[in-house]
Amino acid sequence: MNKKRQLLIDTALTLFYAKGINHTGINEVLSVSGVAKNTLYNHFESKEALIIATLEQRHTLFIEWLTSKLEGADSDQQVITQLFTALAQWFTHCDPILGDFRGCFFINSSAEFSDQGGQISLFCKQHKQQCRDLIGQSLTNKDASLLDAICLMKEGAISTAYVSGDVTIAKKCITLLNITAKNIN
Repeated sequence: MNKKRQLLIDTALTLFYAKGINHTGINEVLSVSGVAKNTLYNHFESKEALIIATLEQRHTLFIEWLTSKLEGADSDQQVITQLFTALAQWFTHCDPILGDFRGCFFINSSAEFSDQGGQISLFCKQHKQQCRDLIGQSLTNKDASLLDAICLMKEGAISTAYVSGDVTIAKKCITLLNITAKNIN
């Protein structure tokens, strides 16, 4: 990948995640990155194209992170524990791969764009489905209600940790989900 293109994506992702997409203008991305406006438009036809590129980069990073966090789990309880322990580390800014925690970039991005059929919303929806699929592949119990509970709790934990600042929510989820998993088995 072209170095300047990558620099634009990295800069935009950092700014979009920290400040929000609609609060970050193209001129700020250019100023922080040090890249000329013509170069930006040689790589991205619009701000939306740059947003999609940042979503793609964060998606790849998050899926790789999630895959590594679920590796080696040999029971549903272990999947739950590993997933929510990893989330707790992220919530407390202790995960160097995902960086500082400011909620879910996909929830945040989707919330900024009301067109549910738009490219940004559809990408965010696709990301959430791929996370769900990955978690589902790690479970031994294929009961959809367990997967639903885990994914709903994951999304709720992320939102709660960000909005309320309750970084202990992930540990609470482990307890509740392990009870649920035992009752489903």
